[in-house]
Amino acid sequence: MVWLRRTTHYLFIVVVAVNSTLLTINAGDYIFYTDWAWTSFVVFSISQSTMLVVGAIYYMLFTGVPGTATYYATIMTIYTWVAKGAWSGLGYPMDFVLVPVWIPSAMLLDLSYWATRRNKHAAIIIGGTLVGLSLPIFNMVNLLLVRDPLEMAFKYPRPTLPPYMTPIEPQVGKFYNSPVALGSGAGAVLSVPIAALGAKLNTWTYRWMA
Repeated sequence: MVWLRRTTHYLFIVVVAVNSTLLTINAGDYIFYTDWAWTSFVVFSISQSTMLVVGAIYYMLFTGVPGTATYYATIMTIYTWVAKGAWSGLGYPMDFVLVPVWIPSAMLLDLSYWATRRNKHAAIIIGGTLVGLSLPIFNMVNLLLVRDPLEMAFKYPRPTLPPYMTPIEPQVGKFYNSPVALGSGAGAVLSVPIAALGAKLNTWTYRWMA
């Protein structure tokens, strides 16, 4: 029954990869649109870091090979670029959809797993923290490269965007005036238990097929 167990494991990887990608690029039922990303960056950062780490650590611990988390993030990046191309084909500008920067954070997860000689707990604690800390930084740099994100948000709103997600002008001097710091702090805290969940899902998969 070895072939059945292996086939099931690979099927789980496909399911997790596809669903994690869909949930990540549609976090909160919204793709990485300039309007939502710019005005709700903290929420975006938390959702992206947690959805990345749960699938990446599942994939990495399944193979036991450092580098598979980066491979996983690469798949998500390609998938999202396809979505970006689809929206562009509908007449929207290229800046309408920004592709999140997942790969560097996934590389840090791989590095923590490799540097600790494939220590699962170190990958969960150190890797999860690094993903949560780094992803908001990389994505804010990505967002700053947009010519005028607020103009893009108001000029090309998503047709199904509900009123409570309508783009707003960022308020200077408010609590959320430092979205990178808030996103990194919250992401670092939440990514660790979510990484542990991803590792536990891997264990449950093995027990289910034992």
